Amino acid sequence: MTDRHPLDLPELRPLWSAVHDRLSTGRPVSRVRSGPLDEAGREALADLLGLDRLPGTEPTIPLAGLDGAVLDACGRSLRDVVTAILGPIHDRAAERARKAGQRDAVWGWLAGHSMVTAQPALLEWVGHLRTNGLVDGSPDRTRALLTAALTVLAALPADGEPLPVLAARLLDGDSHALDDGTPVSGLVLRALAVLHGTDLPDSAEARRAVWSGAGVADDQLSATVLAVGLRLDGDGPVAEVTRICADAGHPVSLTLAQLRSPGGLAVPARPVHITENPSVLALALRRFGRHCPPLVCTAGWPNTAVIHLLRRLAEDGASLRYHGDFDGEGIRIAAHVMAKTDAAPWRMAVGDYRAAAPRVPTGPDPGRLTPAPWDGELVDAMAALRTAVVEEVVADLLLDDLAEHRLG
Repeated sequence: MTDRHPLDLPELRPLWSAVHDRLSTGRPVSRVRSGPLDEAGREALADLLGLDRLPGTEPTIPLAGLDGAVLDACGRSLRDVVTAILGPIHDRAAERARKAGQRDAVWGWLAGHSMVTAQPALLEWVGHLRTNGLVDGSPDRTRALLTAALTVLAALPADGEPLPVLAARLLDGDSHALDDGTPVSGLVLRALAVLHGTDLPDSAEARRAVWSGAGVADDQLSATVLAVGLRLDGDGPVAEVTRICADAGHPVSLTLAQLRSPGGLAVPARPVHITENPSVLALALRRFGRHCPPLVCTAGWPNTAVIHLLRRLAEDGASLRYHGDFDGEGIRIAAHVMAKTDAAPWRMAVGDYRAAAPRVPTGPDPGRLTPAPWDGELVDAMAALRTAVVEEVVADLLLDDLAEHRLG
């Protein structure tokens, strides 16, 4: 059994508690207020300090004088005595700074993550999460959940997998990790809502629709990709269909099921251009017919079939070049396509925008703007001019570029 400190008197406990609390703030302390003290406490304090009369019931005591009195009484410092009586003195200011540093490190890591830098619209997601704070106040748990969410986002659009299968494949075999109401599911759905500029889905049906739009349990027949001039090598029926359509000067629409069917698919190692709008494909076919170079359309936000095809083409050596609308949504779609397929920008620089803007002097407002990772000045120019330039406005320039790759 440990002996009690000689100054550990019940009547002085309010004093030691007040000193312990003030020293634990981590800030400089010159005096401490104690109390309320009863008669015995006032007498004990007067004896300790050598006072010739009793202090008040809530006296303010200079710390230097108290430290000297304690040293004279037992030969130990005030800090040592309070620690012996009440336990270690903590530094709450340092602890707060440490925790703030841990929180800042989590949000700094998230803001600098490659997924966010590739699609800067996600900075809005980061800001929302930071405002709401750490999960359970834990930096480690928060980082783990965010890592899981980023893993899922990197895998989207999915290839038609059911949600439990996707979760099990990506998240340590846990098929329920993306169930409705789970933390990771909520993080991913909020990120997708930010990317697409939509409200957070507030019903089970709406959440299923968002997952479906991200390629989860996609209907393999309704998810299609439209292309012209695409001649895939291989002996399977899909490759043959692309060659027949291209040779006839017709577009081809391929379903996800066809793209995933057995049989080799490859394209000669040449540029494949990508547009956001089907009208550009129609103009290219009108101009080039069966001599049209390979051109793929995302038709807005790309579905699973689009991303699947573009990735296959890139894997077979095709260089992908993307063009889209110069408006807020178009910039986000472009960033998404480039992040998911490693496509390079095609006439999407700030100089291209400034040259095109005078063509639509009364053009529509570009809407919500987020940074373009491939050109730091582009969105600033769009914010200054407040003019959207859709692809059809510069279709002649795009077709002139395609003419250099014309077949035959």
